[in-house]
Amino acid sequence: MADSKREVERKYEATPGTRLPDLTRAAGVAAVVHRGLTELDAVYYDTEDLRLAADSLTLRRRTGGDDAGWHLKIPVSPGVRDEIRAPLTDALPAALGALLRSRVRNAPVTPVMRILSARDVHHLLDGDGALLAELSIDEVLAERLTEEGHGATSAWTEMEVELADDGDLALLDAVGRRLRKAGVRPADAPSKLSRALTETAPAGRGGTRRGREPAPRTAGDHVLAYVRRQVTALVELDPAVRRDLPDSVHRMRVATRRLRSTFRTYRPVLDRTVTDPLRGELKWLAAELGVERDQEVLDARLRAHVAGLPAPLLLGPVSARLELSSAARRTGARQRVASVLDDGRYLALLDALDALLADPPLRPAAARAPRDALPRAVLREYERLATRVGSALDEPAGRSRDVAMHEARKAAKRVRYAAEAARPALGKPAKRFAGRMKSVQSVLGDHQDGVVARDALRTLAVQAHGAGESAFTWGLLYAREEAAAAARERELPEVWARAARPGLRAALEG
Repeated sequence: MADSKREVERKYEATPGTRLPDLTRAAGVAAVVHRGLTELDAVYYDTEDLRLAADSLTLRRRTGGDDAGWHLKIPVSPGVRDEIRAPLTDALPAALGALLRSRVRNAPVTPVMRILSARDVHHLLDGDGALLAELSIDEVLAERLTEEGHGATSAWTEMEVELADDGDLALLDAVGRRLRKAGVRPADAPSKLSRALTETAPAGRGGTRRGREPAPRTAGDHVLAYVRRQVTALVELDPAVRRDLPDSVHRMRVATRRLRSTFRTYRPVLDRTVTDPLRGELKWLAAELGVERDQEVLDARLRAHVAGLPAPLLLGPVSARLELSSAARRTGARQRVASVLDDGRYLALLDALDALLADPPLRPAAARAPRDALPRAVLREYERLATRVGSALDEPAGRSRDVAMHEARKAAKRVRYAAEAARPALGKPAKRFAGRMKSVQSVLGDHQDGVVARDALRTLAVQAHGAGESAFTWGLLYAREEAAAAARERELPEVWARAARPGLRAALEG
C-alpha cells in the first residue's frame, strides 16, 4: 500500500565542512538540535530516454534512514512535491507503476543513477520544542548506471531545508535569509537526480529538461501550441486521477473536450483524416471520465438541496438514502475510471496524440497569419451556436427543449474553447469573447444539471416508495429543480442577447 506526503523544501549549494550560521536568529526558530549522521543509498529508475526526468519526476528505491522504501516524487509547484511512498521490495510496487503509466506507457523503467548521501541532520524547533523544519547537509556521490555514460561519477555537497508537516512557508523564507546572509546560495538544480544526470551526461549531451518551445508565428503554430497544452494536461492529470485528488477527473475531462473541440473547429488547419479518429477516441475517454464527474456534480447538488431544507420537510431517512445511493454510484464510477486508465486503448490514444504533435498533419491554412485564419474558425462555431440557441428558444417547454438546450450548451463550450485557443494570437478580444460564451454556457449548464438531478430525484422517490418510506421530500426537491430550470429558460434570452451584442464579429476580427 502506498501513502503520500507533501514535501516543501529549499535546496542550497554547500561545501564540505559547511558550518551553519546561527539559525535561532531566524524568526520563529528557538533551537537547532543536531540529530546525527545517516547513510542513504538510493537507486533512481527511469526509461531509457529519461521520460520521468524530463517531466521532473523522480522514482527511487532507497535504503538507510527512517523512510527506506520506494519513493515517487511528483512536482506540484517550484519547491513543492508530492512524495508517494511504498514499502521496500525488490520489484517496483504496482501502485507506483500505475502512477507512471501515462509517462512511460509500455516502456520499462530501469536503474539510471545510484546516489549515496552522507546526511548530517539538524532539527529546527520552536519555543515548545515542536519541529518546524529539518535541515540536512548532504555529502553526495552519484554514479551513472545507464549504458550511455555508465560509470561516470559526480560529487558535491548540498543543503536541504524541509518544512515540517503543516508548517508555515514564512519559516523557510526566514531561514533562507539567514543562510544567504552567511553566503549560502540557492542550488541551481531542483533535485539530486537532475544535477547528477547533467554532470554525468556524455560529452555533448545536455541535461534532461525540455527545451522551450519557439514562439508561435503562424495559425498552425498557435493551434498546435494549444493542442500540446491539452495533451500535457492529460498526461499530468493521469496520476492525480488515479490518486483520487479533488477536481482531477473534471480537469482531465475538460482537457479531452478541449482537444476534441480544437480538432473540430480547426479542420482548415489540421487534416481531419488524422484528427477525426482521434476525436472519436477522445469522445470515448470523455464519456468514461464523465461517469465519475457527473456523479460528483450530482451528489454535490443533491446534498446541498437536502442540507437547505428545514427539518420538518425531511420526511423519512432522506440523508441516509441519499448517502447510500451516492456511495454506490461513486464506487462504481471510480472502478470504471481506474479500469479505463489501465486500458491499452487509452495508452494508444496518448501515443497517437504524441505522434500528431511530432508530425503535425498541417493543411494550407496552417501557414496563414493567425489574425486571418483563427477568427474565421471561431466565428464558424459561433454561428452554429446561434442556430442552436435559436432552436432551443423556439422549442415548447418540456423534454424537447431540455434536449435542445443541452445541444446548445455543448456548442457554447466549443465556441469558448475555440476562442481560448486563439487568445494568445488575438489577445483581449478573444478573451472577452470567451468570457461571453462562458456566461451562456453557465446558464445552459445549470439547466442541464437540473435535468439530470430531476431524473435522479425521481429514481430516489421510486426507491423510497418501494421501501415503504415517504417520497414527499424527493417530490418537493423535484418541484424545486423544475422551477429552477424554468428560471434558467427565462434567463437565457437576456444572457444570449448580452453575449451576442452587435460588434462582436468586428471585435474578434480586429
